[in-house]
Amino acid sequence: MDPIRNPYAPGAGQRPPELAGRDEQLDRFRVVLERIQRGRPERSMILTGLRGVGKTVLLNALRSTAVRARWGTGKYEARPEQGMRRPMAAALHVAVRELGHPQGDEVDHVLGVIKAFAQKDQPGAKLRDRWNPGIDAPAVLGRADSGDIEIDLVELFTDVGGLAADVGKGVAIFIDEMQDLGPEDVSAICAACHELSQSALPVIVVGAGLPHLPAVLSASKSYSERLFRYTRIDRLSRDAADRALQAPAEDEDAEWSPEALEAMYAATGGYPYFIQAYGKEVWDLAPASPITAEDVRVASPEAEAELAVGFFGSRYERATPGEREYLRAMAELAVKYAEDGQDVDEVGSVATADIATHLGRKPQSLSPARDALLKKGLIYSGERGRIAFTVPHFGRYLRSQT
Repeated sequence: MDPIRNPYAPGAGQRPPELAGRDEQLDRFRVVLERIQRGRPERSMILTGLRGVGKTVLLNALRSTAVRARWGTGKYEARPEQGMRRPMAAALHVAVRELGHPQGDEVDHVLGVIKAFAQKDQPGAKLRDRWNPGIDAPAVLGRADSGDIEIDLVELFTDVGGLAADVGKGVAIFIDEMQDLGPEDVSAICAACHELSQSALPVIVVGAGLPHLPAVLSASKSYSERLFRYTRIDRLSRDAADRALQAPAEDEDAEWSPEALEAMYAATGGYPYFIQAYGKEVWDLAPASPITAEDVRVASPEAEAELAVGFFGSRYERATPGEREYLRAMAELAVKYAEDGQDVDEVGSVATADIATHLGRKPQSLSPARDALLKKGLIYSGERGRIAFTVPHFGRYLRSQT
């Protein structure tokens, strides 16, 4: 097959593999936009799932849907230890510009509020030293600049929502890696979304994050479950995974044999990132169409080597020796947890007490390693006393290394 025209290479094609099987989420989001634009009550949205299931790609697709509906949109990726003021201000600045509102005092006022909100990121700084968000309007004093992020975000969303309502449109802010927001910022978003639901203003937040994100929101505000519509993004079904492979191939006048599709699903587990990684290597090495199961077998070592470096290895390298010991213990325990006939990779969480026993250590002595891995996003805790990998097949990778 022609490697130059590889439809599975990153960024190739009109429909990336990660979007296959997500029609339900896209259709539901269109309904949400329509309801809000008509002034009817609706909740913001939260997408959760493991790494590699295509949350970011779906988030971008949802943003494109909002843009086509002529909404104002902005997006940013949360990062640990980063405050929310600057990225949120930049996202809202883009959203207001996308609204296409004619220039006037009201627009200048809202832009000035966004600027005041952003510049409060540097309390006490001299005027010449303050960060400039690229907004020409003067900062509005006394609005969204109290220094309390919860008060300020509520005021900011209220003013932006009022502007959007005036032109009969809406504003959607998309936040990726939302679990990395600081506690105060999470609380502020919950409070702002609560205010928006009370006032029926056309502004929503669409967040994406790891499986424990709902617990993060709930720990911040007890009423968070009423503010968001939660959607779990999982690996693809067999039919959707087949479509993810077949559609790009058909664009290049090629096809997959039924046996090859079966072999691909067995190798990838239906995870979109793996489907794209294996698809790229199989396409490069397959001599002709239709692609066969033998082609998959020959290309699998290349795909596994690529994943070992770029997907698994890059994360493993971020861990300290003590943290790697913790990760390996999780992987080894999964083998013991697996029931007869069960795929080890299907074992979910493991008990933290069992990890301590496995390593012959006291549970308290392992807390620093566990907490560091949680902060690095390599593991998550869906329930008290249990932890799991955020990366699919990470246990398999770790066992292969040892």
